[in-house]
Amino acid sequence: MTRVVVTGIGVVTPIGAGVRPFWEALLEGRSGIGPVRSFNTSAFPVHIGAEVKDFRASDYLRRTNPAETGRASQFAIAAAHLSLEDAALDASGIDPRRIGVSMGTTSGEPLFIEEYNNIRKAQGTDAVPAEMMGRYPCHVIPTRVAIELGARGPCLMIPTACAAGNYAVGYGFDMIRSGRADVMLSGGADAFSRITYTGFSRLGAIAPERCQPFDRLRKGMVPGEGAAVLVLETDAAARARGARIYAEVLGYGVSCDSHHMTAAHPRGDGAIRAMSAALAESGVSLDQVDYISAHGTGTPTNDRVESLAVRTLFGDRAPRIPMSSIKSMLGHTMGAASAIEAAACAMALHTGWAPPTMNYEEADPECDLDYIPNQARKIDPRIALNNAYAFGGNNASLCLARHGD
Repeated sequence: MTRVVVTGIGVVTPIGAGVRPFWEALLEGRSGIGPVRSFNTSAFPVHIGAEVKDFRASDYLRRTNPAETGRASQFAIAAAHLSLEDAALDASGIDPRRIGVSMGTTSGEPLFIEEYNNIRKAQGTDAVPAEMMGRYPCHVIPTRVAIELGARGPCLMIPTACAAGNYAVGYGFDMIRSGRADVMLSGGADAFSRITYTGFSRLGAIAPERCQPFDRLRKGMVPGEGAAVLVLETDAAARARGARIYAEVLGYGVSCDSHHMTAAHPRGDGAIRAMSAALAESGVSLDQVDYISAHGTGTPTNDRVESLAVRTLFGDRAPRIPMSSIKSMLGHTMGAASAIEAAACAMALHTGWAPPTMNYEEADPECDLDYIPNQARKIDPRIALNNAYAFGGNNASLCLARHGD
């Protein structure tokens, strides 16, 4: 069986760009959540978000025109460059037909839809530039990455909302394992937008002050933005070039609740099946999992159901498995979330440290697991499970292992 490993990590997040600044901020418990800057929130009852600050696309885009490229694509391209640099991998020395891109997203490039509406309202439909609509569809994100890097292998967008990053990494894993690609750049990207913010605000899902996953007084999630890209290649190829290996991807599992478009299955059925499938494909037993990266949005329903799913699957061992939500610091970066969390899992396996769940103050009887409250912990995990759940009941769990074990 071909072994697939992570040799490069590129991230653009509200707490920093680049794997090392990002990881240091996570372990310090630094928050990227604050007042929304990109648009006026006076019409909303809530006013906080997790935006990427001080990002300059021109620092990263070399072959792609920033003026013609959406913000999510800009994040994705930046993360891809950062991941290749981190992997010390010169893509020009590889057959471009053997380099692929798989990305996940929730919204694609919604800022172009907002711009379209603004122009149509102010000047009429005829004033809308014809080329604008071609920049919106979600498939442009991996395509922009491929054009920027000259990658000519498999190129796919998986728009399964907030589980999409795990889906994309799973697809990249399959491409390497099946021999259809030598290198896959896999991850997710989403940009902050009024459209997303309006939707979650109308649902009453946005917290008024902070994100408190699993806390008894939690009041909701915080919309965010960002991107992550992982460089995936075979263990043999990585060893041959003397690459640093962060972690090994063992397998993944996906499922659908088939229950409701926005509400999770009340007993966590789909979440349990996704975790079980990931462990089965990975050849990992329940007793071997020693860190869980939670979806952990901070909404009352998600955190209760996710805790229930973990308790149901792992039984008496569940309270002894460290589990944390980095959304407490990053907000919910939508389609990028589980890709960023996969990067955090790889770093946890590589360094031995697990990031905390910040803002955890009061225990909830329905959320009675070990959430690594407020302070990073040295746990030296061997096996990490990265969970992601999305609207439409889309669930994806990714299983990673410390390399060399």
